[in-house]
Amino acid sequence: MSEVRAVLQRCDPDLLDLGDLEDLGDCGDGAEAAGTILHLTDSRRVQKVLGRQLFVLDSMMSLLEGLESAQQLMTQPLPPQPGGGARARWKALKVLSRSGVEETETLLRSLQDRHTQIHNRRHTLTQLIQQLQCKKQQCEQLSESLLKAQNALWRCDDQLTHLRAESEAALGQLTSWRRLRDELQVNMSAVQNAMQVNLLSISPSELCVELRPRPSSLSSNELEPLTLSVTWSRDDRFRLQANHVAAGLLEDGLVGRRAELSAALLEVMQCYIGQFDLLSEIQGLRSSFAIDWRPAQRVLVYLKSAVLVVQLAVEDGYPSRGRARLLSVLRDGRAEDTSGIQPGGGVLSLRDWLVFLCSCPLL
Repeated sequence: MSEVRAVLQRCDPDLLDLGDLEDLGDCGDGAEAAGTILHLTDSRRVQKVLGRQLFVLDSMMSLLEGLESAQQLMTQPLPPQPGGGARARWKALKVLSRSGVEETETLLRSLQDRHTQIHNRRHTLTQLIQQLQCKKQQCEQLSESLLKAQNALWRCDDQLTHLRAESEAALGQLTSWRRLRDELQVNMSAVQNAMQVNLLSISPSELCVELRPRPSSLSSNELEPLTLSVTWSRDDRFRLQANHVAAGLLEDGLVGRRAELSAALLEVMQCYIGQFDLLSEIQGLRSSFAIDWRPAQRVLVYLKSAVLVVQLAVEDGYPSRGRARLLSVLRDGRAEDTSGIQPGGGVLSLRDWLVFLCSCPLL
């Protein structure tokens, strides 16, 4: 190896300068680019050395061909430095190779940039694909929800159509009921006028009516109406009660089956009308005398003073068939003799009795 270097030093010392190729190993950033550059650098260095060796060999062969003896080789002066020919071509190839290397490095850097861009775009595309899959799942869920909502809407439409038909049927029935109600109200008004009964209120559990009797006799007195309440029970029975006990009517109430209500009302009406004259007379006497009517005992109590109480018995059928008579006289709660307290003039009415008792000197 030392002989080769000696020959190179003698022939062309510049050939020993190989430092200008050392800077080619650091180009590129990637492992693949570094390996490619290292391979190219090694190949270029080997080719350069081989070219120089061939050049030296060619020079030596030319020199040996012109010598006649070995002694002439030792005494011949050094040849001049080569100035053109192969060296110029080699320099041109060196410049061309260096420009090719630079172009390759530029292409490698551009390729690396594009590789980085492709990697980034691939990452972005992966994210977009994931988002697209999520959107697709959401769309499938929305489609399923939409289908369920549409089915529910169809069912609602069917129900609405059914309800509309039922509503129209109910409306028609309601119209019929209203027409029937109007007819019943007209009939009820006519019945009330004929039966002397006024309907006050009605509910599912109670009925309130008012009796307004109209006697056939000509009388200027007006009897206050009798208010009756009918309460329904769950066993299809009723209880008839009056707002006040008049002429012994419904003192404890009247109970019966619902089918018997009309007959019970008619009976109460007839009884109330039958005692119209008695009740009308008692009602007129209240404004002039301190009296109290006890319908259960059919006794009229007259309070003449704070210590004197007179009781008059009223027979059934008064005043047409029965009569009124003196029952007792109580002074401080003790009964007195009533044998001498008998007015003359025959049968007396309640008013006649009260006028007599009010002015009787024996009391």
